[in-house]
Amino acid sequence: MIDLASNASDPADIDADLLVLAVGEAELERGELLERIDARVGGVLRRAAADERFRAKLGQTLVANVRDLRALRIALVGLGASPDPSGQALRIAAGCAARIAAGVGAPRTVFAWSSAAVTVEPARASEIAAEGALLGGYRFDKYLTDESRRRPAASAFIVRPPVPVGGDDAVAFARAISTARAVARARDLVNEPAGAMTPTALAEIASGWARDAGLSVEVFDRAACAALGMGLFLAVAQGSTQEPRFIHLAWTPPGARRRVVVVGKGITFDSGGLSLKTNEGMLDMKTDMAGAAAVLAAVVAAAEEKLGVEVHALAACTENMPSGNAYKLGDVIRSLDGKTVEINNTDAEGRLTLADALSFGLRLKPDAMLDFATLTGACMVALGPNTAGVMSNDDALAGELLAAAQRAGEEMWRLPLPPRLTEQLKSEIADFKNTGERWGGALTAGLFLKEFVGSVPWVHVDIAGPSSAAKEYGHVNKGGTGFAAAAILEFLRRAAA
Repeated sequence: MIDLASNASDPADIDADLLVLAVGEAELERGELLERIDARVGGVLRRAAADERFRAKLGQTLVANVRDLRALRIALVGLGASPDPSGQALRIAAGCAARIAAGVGAPRTVFAWSSAAVTVEPARASEIAAEGALLGGYRFDKYLTDESRRRPAASAFIVRPPVPVGGDDAVAFARAISTARAVARARDLVNEPAGAMTPTALAEIASGWARDAGLSVEVFDRAACAALGMGLFLAVAQGSTQEPRFIHLAWTPPGARRRVVVVGKGITFDSGGLSLKTNEGMLDMKTDMAGAAAVLAAVVAAAEEKLGVEVHALAACTENMPSGNAYKLGDVIRSLDGKTVEINNTDAEGRLTLADALSFGLRLKPDAMLDFATLTGACMVALGPNTAGVMSNDDALAGELLAAAQRAGEEMWRLPLPPRLTEQLKSEIADFKNTGERWGGALTAGLFLKEFVGSVPWVHVDIAGPSSAAKEYGHVNKGGTGFAAAAILEFLRRAAA
C-alpha cells in the first residue's frame, strides 16, 4: 500500500518525481495556485493546456515535463465545473493522480489543490484525497507473468492541503487507510477467478481476517445448514460439487447500544443453474459474491477500528450450477422460517440464499438489518451501471445508509416497494414464487426479500451495476470495485457514534 504523508510547504518546493495539481474549470482561468506554479515554470502549464485542450473536466488529465521545480513532471487533473462540496471530485482526482504516477513510473508524488476548488473541511479533504490515492493505486495482477504488464504503484503519496491540518492528518490518514483496505480486500475477493474463490476458500480467507481482528467466527457446512433448516440456500447449492459455506462473523464490543446485521449475497459463480445463462452472461459471474465480499471486508474493518457497535456479518456462499442434482423448475422448497417457495427460475437464486440468511439474522434480534447483493439486471436497466438501488421498509434507516453512501462517495438511489407488485409473486401451490414478471424485476426481488425480515428495520441494496466496472475511472478500477464496503463501514462508524 502507498505510504501517505502530509506537507504544508509550497508544493513547488517539495522533493518529488511528480507534482499533481487538482484544478476546477474556474481555476484554469484565474486560480491562484495554478497561476503561481505556472509562473515558476515559465507558463508551460497554460500553453500545454491550450495545446491539449485541457478544460479541467472531472477526471481529465494533462502531464508535462518541467524545469525549475523539485518535481521532474507536473500534471493537472480536472475537478469539474463547480466547487466540490462533497469531496467526491477530489477523491476521483486523487485516484487519477495515483494512476498517473504508476503510468509514468513516479515513486514519489505530491498532490495539491486549492480551497477555492474544494470546499470540504481541510482534514476531511485530506482523508478523501488519501483514500482516493490508495484506491487509485490498487492493482490485481497476481496472475500476470509478464513483468512489463505490472505497473508499480507510487511508493509515497504526499498530500498538500491548502490549509495545514496539524495533527488531524494522522487521524484522517488512519481512516483513509482503513476504508481503502476494506475496499481493496473486497476487490481482491471479487477479482479472483471462481475456480480459486470457492465457498470454502472465501470462508477461510474471511475467517482469517476476522480472527486477526478479534471477531468471533462461525462457519456452517452443508450438514449444519440442513440441521438449521436452510432449505432455500441448500437447494441452490445442491447442483454444485463445491461444498456450501454459511459464514457468521460477529463483533460484540462491550457497551454497544445498537445491534446491526449485514447480509451479503455470496454466489461464488452463477451459471444460472438449469435456467442456464448464455456464455456472455456468465463471463462476469465470478463477481456474483460481491455483496458478501463488501459485507465481510467492512465488518472486519469495523472490528479493526474497534467501533462501539455490535455487528454481525452473514454470507450464504455457494455456486449455482446445473447438474443431475440441481434444483428444478417447479420444485417447492421450504425456507428456514417455514415459508414455501415455488421455483420458476433457477437463475433467481440470490434471493433464495438471502432469504435464509435474513431469517437467520432475525434470530440475532437486531435493531437493523441491511443486505447487499448483485441481485437483478433489472436494477441496472433502471439505474445504469454506476448506481445501486436501495429499497427499505424503514425511511429512517434508508436515510442513514444513503447519507453514509454519499459521504463514502458511492452512488445509491432509493427505489419503492409497491405492495401491489407482490401479486406477481403469488403461487397456486406454495406461499410464493421466486420471481415475478419482467416489469419491475428489481422491485419484486426486493418485495420477495421483504417477506423474510418481519418488522425489523431493513434495507436492501441491489449492487448489480456498480459491483464491477468495464473500465477504470478515477479511484475506481476495472473489474471488481469493492462497491458498498466503504458505505457499510461509514454506516457502522455513524451507528457507533
